Amino acid sequence: VQLQASGGGLVQAGGSLRLSCAASGRTFIYYPMSWFRQAPGKEREFVAASSWSGSSTTYADSVKGRFTISADSAKNMVYLQMNSLKPEDTAVYYCGAKNYKVYSGLGSNPTTGFGSWGQGTLVTVSS
Repeated sequence: VQLQASGGGLVQAGGSLRLSCAASGRTFIYYPMSWFRQAPGKEREFVAASSWSGSSTTYADSVKGRFTISADSAKNMVYLQMNSLKPEDTAVYYCGAKNYKVYSGLGSNPTTGFGSWGQGTLVTVSS
């Protein structure tokens, strides 16, 4: 399994960025996808998750209403649209795939059980 995140950069507070994640190496349809982030000196934290159909999504409270996760199963791509960015959103962003198959929605543990972390992409939000 390979996950490659891209699209990070430097943006002013209030700005927008769109992250992309290219997934390869297996069939992902039953493996929900996620975005996590890790700020300097902090632990990696959950940001958002989505089923490949897009019918089930969940977000961390800190990004709800500002970030939107989406998935394109035909292209094996996952996206994170980030609007109204804040300095506290500064972090390395990683995409992750669920470690086990989920046949309904995001499963009973929608924010945990992800892995196969690839190289992340750095998002820096200046004030």
